[in-house]
Amino acid sequence: MSVGEFTASNIAMDMDEKEKAKGSIVDMAKLTADIAAQKEIAAKGQRAQAIEGLLNLEKSSRLAEDVTATKACCSAILELCYDARDWRGLEENVMLLTKRRSQLKQAVQATVRQAMSYIDAIPAEDKDTRVSLIKTLQAVTEGKIFVEIERARLTKRLAAIKEAEGAVDEAADILQEVPVETFGAMAKTEKIAFILEQVRLCLDKKDFVRAQILSRKVSPRAFVERKGEGQGEIGIEGTAIEEADKGTPALPELKLRYYQLLIRYHVHNHNYLEVTRCYRSLYEAHLEGGAPADTYLPVLKAVVWYLCLAPAYSTKDGSASDRATLLQATVSDKRLADSLPTHKALLGTFTNTEVIRWTAFEAAYGPEVAAEAGPGGVFADSKRSEDLKLRVVEHNVLVAAKYYSRLRTARLAAILSLTPEQMEKHVSDLVVAKAITAKIDRPAGVITFAAPPSAEQQLNGWAGNIAKLLDKVDKATQLIEKEAMVHKVVLGAA
Repeated sequence: MSVGEFTASNIAMDMDEKEKAKGSIVDMAKLTADIAAQKEIAAKGQRAQAIEGLLNLEKSSRLAEDVTATKACCSAILELCYDARDWRGLEENVMLLTKRRSQLKQAVQATVRQAMSYIDAIPAEDKDTRVSLIKTLQAVTEGKIFVEIERARLTKRLAAIKEAEGAVDEAADILQEVPVETFGAMAKTEKIAFILEQVRLCLDKKDFVRAQILSRKVSPRAFVERKGEGQGEIGIEGTAIEEADKGTPALPELKLRYYQLLIRYHVHNHNYLEVTRCYRSLYEAHLEGGAPADTYLPVLKAVVWYLCLAPAYSTKDGSASDRATLLQATVSDKRLADSLPTHKALLGTFTNTEVIRWTAFEAAYGPEVAAEAGPGGVFADSKRSEDLKLRVVEHNVLVAAKYYSRLRTARLAAILSLTPEQMEKHVSDLVVAKAITAKIDRPAGVITFAAPPSAEQQLNGWAGNIAKLLDKVDKATQLIEKEAMVHKVVLGAA
């Protein structure tokens, strides 16, 4: 027996090369006739007797280690239960066939797959029977690596049933137990779709920490087709990659779904720079897929708005250089100028080093903000409207810091259209964020701006301070030695 005889690649085939070379041990013509005879007995109403006869045939084939004959006997038993719509009997026989002594792994896999095909035949209103059959198949496949893909698909079906019943938390708990990223024989598209479903259920459950952990299992590079990842190719474990489950989306659709889920996560955390990145990737994906203008233009609008909402200075969520790169790429987009001139002008107000008057800004872009205030819009959450006004104030403070080195607090408050207390708070926040360097003299009512020192200036300052310190130490040493000579004191004496 070769080491790889029972890998998923060999099990997925009807018969491995060794079986083909050896040929069938059992006389298939006689076996086919015996199975037909047992089916005739079942048709006369003696189904239990027919199943008993088929079990005897299965035992003979199993002991002879004939894969084809054993699978044919198991299939016939399941067909008898299915034709009679005896779901309880089907579960019992599935359990019996898969637990029999020295049962062939290929026969177990074929039995599980055939039983899975009967799940959809159970009436939709009879959910209890569907769930019972799924749980029976889960019990059968537990701990068996050669049916791990079938177990994952069963778990996904059970989670879908629980979600349809409104038990989203239970569905999320059921689905997240399956580590599909370790399944070497599972198709890449099915694997990604499964992980994205786990992320979606965690987001619906409001478990954002686990959603982030699960989302990291999928890399943006995974949406590129590579050689060796298609059906029939050899996977990472030396196993043949199987065909994806029916209804599994293609990579382009999965890519869109991936970024939509990331947007949900980052919007919850108010990480506007990451939201912008996701919308930008979504926009590029639409362009690659040849989507019409009414599909990608709303995405481009979202890119513009979230760029405006992202801080212009570096924070723990992202650097100012990343925002500048995204800003430059968006401004230079020809589609923005041709189809969305208002939004291009909006970006221009934040790129120009001029003070933005809130009243004029609100009059110019108020209708656009109102259009995005509906369900699913950028400003559906009132906090984002507040953050937009905050970004305007921060932009004005940064402009003032660029043009002024010293300014009266009352004058700065008038420029920002804020009260002195509000102005002081915003300036202090920007100082704490290291966006500007400023000092406020409250008694004098003066604020002093200073350009943040560069790295070279800091190093030069440190070098100058160390030189002064060494000079003072040298002078102090000379004076001490002079006093010691005058008073004839031996230095260093105990």
